[in-house]
Amino acid sequence: MALRTTAVLRSSLSKWAYNLSGFNKYGLQRDDCLYENEDVQEALRRLPAHVVDERNFRMVRAMQLSMQKTILPKEEWTKYEEDKLYLTPIVEQVKKERLEREAWEKEY
Repeated sequence: MALRTTAVLRSSLSKWAYNLSGFNKYGLQRDDCLYENEDVQEALRRLPAHVVDERNFRMVRAMQLSMQKTILPKEEWTKYEEDKLYLTPIVEQVKKERLEREAWEKEY
């Protein structure tokens, strides 16, 4: 019972923090907000073109909305349940490969 209550509380807290962050009001997803370091740039190169195009559309739309000092209508906000991590798994793989390469180069 306590584990279930903890899971419900964690889920509610996650949704609250997600909505408080505000990026969803511009139609962005969590992975759209990643800082673009070398690992993220490499992960973006590995994505299919249509996924990158969708990301670019969301980014441009968010910038336009920000410059207009407005947000999307509430029905167009990105919902917590619909926000999928499309880039994070690839970034983690890129980091793993980079660390392995650095370790290999360090040894030889």
